[in-house]
Amino acid sequence: MEFQEALNWRYATKKMNGTVVPQQKVEQIVEAARLAPTSSGLQPFRVIVVTDPELKAKIQPIAFGQTQIADCSHLLIFAAWDTYTEERIRGVFANNNHERGLPDETPSDYEIQLTANYTSKTKEENFHHAAKQAYIGFGMAIAQAALLEVDATPMEGFNPAELDSLLGLSERGLRSVTLLPLGYRDPAGDWLVNLKKVRTPSDKFIIEFK
Repeated sequence: MEFQEALNWRYATKKMNGTVVPQQKVEQIVEAARLAPTSSGLQPFRVIVVTDPELKAKIQPIAFGQTQIADCSHLLIFAAWDTYTEERIRGVFANNNHERGLPDETPSDYEIQLTANYTSKTKEENFHHAAKQAYIGFGMAIAQAALLEVDATPMEGFNPAELDSLLGLSERGLRSVTLLPLGYRDPAGDWLVNLKKVRTPSDKFIIEFK
């Protein structure tokens, strides 16, 4: 399936049939998120993969009862760093230098400047920046799922504080941002499946300065 064809095929699936998505496809979807571009390459988010039915049942009421949470094969939770710290930034740069075979004796001027920029901001400002990076990975995962003909439902409709508490995310320095149930559509129970995909026309969506 070509990329734009896949994007036209996908939709926010409202009812899933419980069929298990092959692990290889799930790994490809998560890898797409891992390979997503992020500001300064810091990757300030993590992807949590939930398959345990009991845990999904606990998450469902936190997501306002949306049935995809329980019916999906895999539930992906995108969680962003709660802030940027010197230790976290140092860890990313140290790993980059190690993987590239570069010396790591002292922080570079760029790393020092970057660290000073983030640590001068509030924790909430830093979280919102990290959450934007998580959304980039979120979009890549959605696109990869479509290419693999795996249904997905992008979700912001949940109580982040309750989910963070359930999963103990604060102890990991994370805050939940979005949910992405993966599975396969149940056409008989999905009111959206046969409706035409509608988007803003190109001539109104694209603004050109020539």
